[in-house]
Amino acid sequence: MTLPLGERRLDAVLLDIEGTTTPMAFVHDVLFPFARTHLADWLDARSSSAEFNAVFEQLARENAADRSRGANATAWDTSTMTATRASIARYAVALMDEDRKSPGLKLLQGLIWESGYQAGELRGQVFADVPPALQRWRAAGLRLAIYSSGSELAQRRLFESTPDGDLTPLFDGFFDTGVGGKKESASYLRIVERLRVSVERTMFISDVTAELDAAKSAGLQVILSLRDGNAVQPSADEYERVLSFDRL
Repeated sequence: MTLPLGERRLDAVLLDIEGTTTPMAFVHDVLFPFARTHLADWLDARSSSAEFNAVFEQLARENAADRSRGANATAWDTSTMTATRASIARYAVALMDEDRKSPGLKLLQGLIWESGYQAGELRGQVFADVPPALQRWRAAGLRLAIYSSGSELAQRRLFESTPDGDLTPLFDGFFDTGVGGKKESASYLRIVERLRVSVERTMFISDVTAELDAAKSAGLQVILSLRDGNAVQPSADEYERVLSFDRL
């Protein structure tokens, strides 16, 4: 029998998004295609904005790093604004095709999605068992946070626009790969420090065992999320598993 989180020795619960709180299909069949479809239009419309400059600077650094290590980087031409937009678009599409966890790409995708949320073209999706579980855990005195490879901005927009309303007030923090990679133990230590909770009394729930490996190595308690559509994971039998947050 799975023990409810409120009855465990816990102070905080850290949650992944894709395949944990949110269906894989929403990320892969809705969000990713939306970013591809609206990429060029967003770059054209925002080319004089601070957000555009932030995206440009980050992707320029990543492209230069690719070229310095001999990677097959796309051409990078900044001779004109038209060429600059084309370079960003070309590189962003290449990163999407590789499914690379690029900070610049995640920033760009988050900004495009934000435009979609603001226009009402996108609404966040979570599994039906997620909102009542969040409420239950908060009532039990647990601190809640999100850790996802998607940008903090994208995380907030997703959770504030669900059919169940704005869920962001239930969370104490949103963390992206600015704290480090999800397969690096040090990332979880940084998050716990920022949440001001103990490592041993923090639970991380994710659908990826490599992430659980890193969190467990850092000293966190961990649970593997088994949702419909999730990829089969190596060493899954080594972890406590849950099909629904109703069980927690």
